[in-house]
Amino acid sequence: MELSWLMKTRIAASVATGVVLIGLLAWPLAAPPEPFGTVSLPAGTISATGAVIVAVLAFLAGFIAYFVSWPYGREIGILAAPAGLGIWAVRSGSMVNLIRRTAAANQSALFAALKWEPLFWLAIVAAGFAGVLAAQRISRKHNPDKNKKISNPKSNMHLNVIIALAASVLIAQFGITVFAQNVRVFDEKLGSVLAQPAVAQIVYAVFVSFGIAAFVAKKFLNVSYIWPTIAGAFVTAFAIITYGKEDIIQYLNSRWPAVFFSHAVISILPIQMVAFGTLGSIAGYWMAIRYNYWRKHA
Repeated sequence: MELSWLMKTRIAASVATGVVLIGLLAWPLAAPPEPFGTVSLPAGTISATGAVIVAVLAFLAGFIAYFVSWPYGREIGILAAPAGLGIWAVRSGSMVNLIRRTAAANQSALFAALKWEPLFWLAIVAAGFAGVLAAQRISRKHNPDKNKKISNPKSNMHLNVIIALAASVLIAQFGITVFAQNVRVFDEKLGSVLAQPAVAQIVYAVFVSFGIAAFVAKKFLNVSYIWPTIAGAFVTAFAIITYGKEDIIQYLNSRWPAVFFSHAVISILPIQMVAFGTLGSIAGYWMAIRYNYWRKHA
């Protein structure tokens, strides 16, 4: 079940659509005014008008990607929006830059604001997905039976979704802890503190961790990549609730430079978590399908 060159071209075209429309053309809407500034809602880099424009562009990216990756637009077009956000996530400054620009007395409020910021970026990804669905609906060549799925009993489906969400949070949390590495120093109270990982390390850690989560969710629970993707919001929230408490923040400020964090997940910006978590979830989902195919035809 190797990917043909034509399929690889479709994937590249879908990714390129999001990169151009969101990652490059829309960059001025989110570009920080200062060097090494961060793309984040608390940083104020995105206005309400800019957020609406980005959502529209995400919808348009998904819509166009559906047709450029025809006839597999439903499966491939969803890559466009997170790929575009991924460019922003790479060009953005890191979490430590955001913390350094925030007074120590306001850092608890900062993390409280960051706690649910992933929901905003998930909404942008959802807008891209909506564009794909809109294109699918108006496509004259769409075959309504092509993507028909074998339905499971509703009780089992709901239970599997709940398990998939919880498992994805735990797997991604553990995976990021393992893969997002930098200098780690012993601390008598926290056990250890971690220096800000490099952007490339964050990309790798988030992508692989959510890829594993989605693989497990598909392989053992037969659920979509949507649920590991949504779990990304809870990974950030759980980490901040657990490791971003006010007393921990005050302790870090009194004992360590701003570059050190109490947990790896805390060092990852919400846009980085959602963009690469979504891409990793999609990849892990299809890897599970490929694995099942290999097991049946080996």
